[in-house]
Amino acid sequence: MSTTAGSHKARLKNPAPVIEPAQSGPIGNVASWVDARTGGAGFTKYLMRKVFPDHWSFMIGEIAMYSMVICLITGVFLTMWFVPSMAHTVYQGEYEPLRGIGLSEAYDSTLAISFDIKGGLLMRQIHHWAALIFVAAIMLHACRVFFTGAFRKPREINWVIGCALSMIAIFEGFMGYSLPDDLLSGTGVRAMQGFLMSTPVIGTYMSYMLFGGTFPGEMIIPRFYAFHVLIIPAILVGLFAVHIILVAVHKHTQYPGPGRTNDNVVGFRVMPVYAAKAGGFFFIVFGLIVLLSALITINPVWAYGPYEPSQVTAGSQPDWYMGFADGALRLLPGSFEFVLFDRTFSMNIFPGSLFLIPFMYGLAMIYPFLESWVTGDDREHHLLQYPYNAPVRTGMGAAFITVYVVLWAAAGNDLMAIKLGLSINDITIFLRTAFFLGPIIVFLVVKHICVSLQRRDREKVLHGRESGRIVRTPEGRFFEAHEELSPYERWNLVQHPDYRALTPEEVAGVDEHGNPKDPSFMDKARSKMTHFFFKDRIAPVTPAELAAAHADEHHAQDHALAEAAQAEVQAVESGLTGQKRH
Repeated sequence: MSTTAGSHKARLKNPAPVIEPAQSGPIGNVASWVDARTGGAGFTKYLMRKVFPDHWSFMIGEIAMYSMVICLITGVFLTMWFVPSMAHTVYQGEYEPLRGIGLSEAYDSTLAISFDIKGGLLMRQIHHWAALIFVAAIMLHACRVFFTGAFRKPREINWVIGCALSMIAIFEGFMGYSLPDDLLSGTGVRAMQGFLMSTPVIGTYMSYMLFGGTFPGEMIIPRFYAFHVLIIPAILVGLFAVHIILVAVHKHTQYPGPGRTNDNVVGFRVMPVYAAKAGGFFFIVFGLIVLLSALITINPVWAYGPYEPSQVTAGSQPDWYMGFADGALRLLPGSFEFVLFDRTFSMNIFPGSLFLIPFMYGLAMIYPFLESWVTGDDREHHLLQYPYNAPVRTGMGAAFITVYVVLWAAAGNDLMAIKLGLSINDITIFLRTAFFLGPIIVFLVVKHICVSLQRRDREKVLHGRESGRIVRTPEGRFFEAHEELSPYERWNLVQHPDYRALTPEEVAGVDEHGNPKDPSFMDKARSKMTHFFFKDRIAPVTPAELAAAHADEHHAQDHALAEAAQAEVQAVESGLTGQKRH
């Protein structure tokens, strides 16, 4: 209390000097008023001074962000006229072929948006194309992060959030194109109901709960609407906000290069350069999506007609991002279904429908932790890796893409059989074989290519760049002269981490007394994993190896020069001797 009182008296005797407010305009006054009540100036200054590196591959994530914003903007427009109801009505709109046809209010409002509302069809097209590009950009962004090792510490949580965003975006898209209640989307909803029914033990209960009774019921469109418009967008925006915040907290990754280390970021600040470039890029993406939507029709629901449970659209296909799940269903043999304890287990449907998507994304989510356990590397990594410097990871990613492509192609086995005049059974058998053999072949080929590229870099560091200049020695030998790399070029080729295969004893380590510990089961498992990942590694060149290589090259050059000088002396002496004789 005495300290407080004394301080108070001191302030009374020596009052703080009065600081006149800076002469600023209305904007400055408003900003000062807001900062005095929110304290946001510090955060705003930090955000505006944030540095982002400049590389074309980072723009893929921006495309995903801008596509999501476009979906939100157009979605608000469509919400104003869409009626999420399965109540029966008769169409009396502008589209003559369907006039007088009985349909649901959801389908009726979709047709009204397409033909009666000015700009409605364009908005529908923009919304659908932006959704497709959104999912595609997320997947490409995830591939870039995976192949360059951007998921390593401290970004494991952000990788998990990104995978969750990708998976949720797929469900959001499925619910979105199911809302019009046309024959194509209704066929997809009917297939989804079958997927739910295939869930062991609880499948019928799940279907009854979601549809509010037997299929099709009258609740599925209103429930999908609530999820599509409210719940899932809120989750997407929330996860995306956390994703961006973590990017700002961890600082952005960057490719190795001159002046770039784990402790800095080389690029442009948010204001004014990066904000201007990002803003311009947003309008470029928006303009291209609008142009695409205006020129290319997608999902013409008026051509399909209203959904009737007794009808199925011939040759119906889901949107491309759901194709791999549809393909898995077509490749699963029907013999996988069996009866046990008086219950039918539809293993010819369940693994390819409800189990496949969370299983694939679950594997992707746990991979950073698996690689961290294998390498034992607990350092922070802010520099990206060239994909060929992680051969096994790159091979595994290529194998995963191969699986995805095979499943995606299988979704069109019927159309391929019709258009190409082939047997659908032969196509299915071929794709089943490719599902198992294709990833193995691709993994081995990609790994071999990556190791070859590592070996090329090692030779380039040790002996320099091939100049294309051929040199002939006095004794008649020919060799290609090499140009030495600059220190910046050389550093790019040797800066990546060097992991090696470990024995079980090396993994186990020593106890507190310095005695070797007996390897446990997990130690042996990790040792085997290190051999799988790093057995065929090409170690980066060390300074000692580089010095030895340069010494050998200088010695060889000096020897060649000495030989050339000696040959020249001999030639001169021969000429003088000839002149004396003459």
